[in-house]
Amino acid sequence: MSVGLIALLDDIAALAKVAAASLDDIAGQAAKAGAKAAGVVIDDAAVTPRYVTGFSAAREVPIIGKIAVGSLKNKLLILLPAALILSLVAPQAITPLLTIGGLFLCYEGVEKIYALVLPHAAHAHESALETTSLDAQSLEDEKVAGAIKTDFILSAEIMAITLAAVPSGSLFTQAFILAVVGLGITAMVYGGVALIVKADDLGLMMARVPTASPMGALLRVVGRGLVTGMPYFLKALGIVGTAAMIWVGGGIIVHGLEAYGVGGLAHLIHDAGEVASHAIPVLASVLRWAVEATGAGIVGIVAGLITIPVAGYVISPMWRYLRSVLPRRRRKEALADGKK
Repeated sequence: MSVGLIALLDDIAALAKVAAASLDDIAGQAAKAGAKAAGVVIDDAAVTPRYVTGFSAAREVPIIGKIAVGSLKNKLLILLPAALILSLVAPQAITPLLTIGGLFLCYEGVEKIYALVLPHAAHAHESALETTSLDAQSLEDEKVAGAIKTDFILSAEIMAITLAAVPSGSLFTQAFILAVVGLGITAMVYGGVALIVKADDLGLMMARVPTASPMGALLRVVGRGLVTGMPYFLKALGIVGTAAMIWVGGGIIVHGLEAYGVGGLAHLIHDAGEVASHAIPVLASVLRWAVEATGAGIVGIVAGLITIPVAGYVISPMWRYLRSVLPRRRRKEALADGKK
């Protein structure tokens, strides 16, 4: 009896070791996959703060919270199951969907530049899209919705990179890794963004420290620096975010074209990066990245310039037509039901 019990305990211990090894393996794979998606994560963090500019300090964290919740829904409720289903049923559909997402990012980014360079034309474009808000709550809802849409594209890219980095294995392992990466990245991005946008409030508190000690004086200096510098930092971060949308979107388009056999553009950008990296070997990685990002950005600008009129003169009229047709159809159905 005791021998059987010992054998059973040995089996349980062996199973526990296997389970622990599996968890370690999953954790390692999640870390590697998350690292590969780091570039898009940085872009996500740079893009988000611009959605809270123009709002009162009291609304900044709640808005970021809404966007974070939307981001989690994007990743866990939509993209995770969609990625698993697509990888099983239609893996060939992932590339065109990502390319469409890249076009959307280019459109969003270039539209911001368009509004800066040609404000009157941009206002007319926004009026055509019917996106002008009438009150603060509508503006907030519109900003949150826009941020969640943009996050959806970036999250899709993150999940796609993660899925590609995960070795083929069980569906549970893939789902678990995608969930871990999604949760971790969301917490890191939006936690960091919340800290960034509230840094000026922290600076104000530090600037008001009444202590006369050297430490108090240092805190006041740092606090005044934060209060003075954060508006400029947020403005710079907004510029980086807009640029990030364009170069990430352009990069997605370039890779999408390459996947369909149109690799000339990708090779040109890659070769330009290689030439730049050999110019100054000490800065090889930085120069390669800068040149490749610039190339992707140029593609993104061109794509965005094409999509702006398409959105204004094709997609928006179609959308307005559908919105007008559907209520009429519902009214007709309601009348028909009433007659019955």
